[in-house]
Amino acid sequence: MKNKLSKWSQNQAFWPIVIFLLIILINSIMTGGDFLKITMVDGHFYGRIIDIFRNGGKLMILAAGMTMVLATGGTDISVGSVMAISGAIACSIIEGNLLPSLNGSVPAAIVLAICAGIICGLWNGFLVSKIQIQPIVATMILLVAGRGIAQLITNGKIITINSDAYYFINGGYILGLPFPLYIVIFLVGTLLLFVHRTAFGLFLESIGCNPKASKFAGIKVSGYLLAIYTISGAFAAVAGLIESAGIKGADCNNAGLNIEMDAILAVAIGGTNLMGGRFNILSSVVGALIVQSITTTVYALGVPAAYIRVLKALLIIVICLSQSDRFKQALAKAFASRKRREAAV
Repeated sequence: MKNKLSKWSQNQAFWPIVIFLLIILINSIMTGGDFLKITMVDGHFYGRIIDIFRNGGKLMILAAGMTMVLATGGTDISVGSVMAISGAIACSIIEGNLLPSLNGSVPAAIVLAICAGIICGLWNGFLVSKIQIQPIVATMILLVAGRGIAQLITNGKIITINSDAYYFINGGYILGLPFPLYIVIFLVGTLLLFVHRTAFGLFLESIGCNPKASKFAGIKVSGYLLAIYTISGAFAAVAGLIESAGIKGADCNNAGLNIEMDAILAVAIGGTNLMGGRFNILSSVVGALIVQSITTTVYALGVPAAYIRVLKALLIIVICLSQSDRFKQALAKAFASRKRREAAV
């Protein structure tokens, strides 16, 4: 049993899962068990645990895409703006303001919105891989311009729609569980199969560790970077569809606002080195659940929302320290000197 526990603890996803379960346990104790209550109404499951998975759906999707970007040593801070663009396109088509010849077709709106996310990802990947602009600068262009593009699509208005089919993306249920959870399972599952059943994941780690050596080894670094940013853009578009479906409209100013920071935080909590290299998509998804559970906890306990930023800042500090070799060496020396003092006494 001890050997099994030791083996499990070496898995990158082990500690994020433990932290998530501890947060749930603490919430349950503080709320007298109400946090874990799940009820069924009209064949649908309701409860705070269900809310975490439903509301955290878009963040889990973003974290999965962001993991691969960060694994290469890059970053994508434009995902929030891409969410705004995809939501604006989908809602504008359904409302009939954009491409009226489609007659408000929901499937067409979804496909075109995702295509827009792919184009945005290709743009970011082109700047990073071909023009060789630093990732944070390259994606900052779309971060700034993206919301302007979304507002041009909606003519600067907040578009509201009345489509049950589109609302199902966020508010629908299958077998009692929220539909966003099925979207997460499909996208993350497909990505995991692609990464672990092909050489893509190995090449990705190689690029993150040493892009020059990877290039000399015959890996087409620019092509892989282009593909990675494209996937991140597509995932951001899907997240934008979930968010816009939830509010039944497109709010270009607030859709996905600052969510890129939560996505990066989720990946960091999952243990992926932000400098590139080793990564774990599943642990990043659990990291997204941790971020969402913290937000849900704050609201459930009636704590002012401003404290969420403070908690996230503390998490960032802990993560940065945990990834600092100098800090870990200093900590090890401190423990060693303390043991020597205790042995001397």
